[in-house]
Amino acid sequence: MANIKSQKKRIITAEKARIRNRAAKSELKTAVKRVRAAVEAGNAEEAQKQAQVACRLLDKAASKGIIHANQAANRKSGVMKLANTIK
Repeated sequence: MANIKSQKKRIITAEKARIRNRAAKSELKTAVKRVRAAVEAGNAEEAQKQAQVACRLLDKAASKGIIHANQAANRKSGVMKLANTIK
């Protein structure tokens, strides 16, 4: 454990951020899974809808610094490509 007061605070703050980031990343994975499930079910309309939700979440995560902007762009590209396979 740190002896310096500011470092103790940083440990607490970093832990809060870690938990928040983990929850956001989990939400991203769930959104992408929903797109995959809709594609496997052959439901084009639902796949497009879920892809839009996933893209929005990816953009939010990138703007908050949870994931890198380029990673968000790559994931969005993959999600949309997947959603567009059934039309």
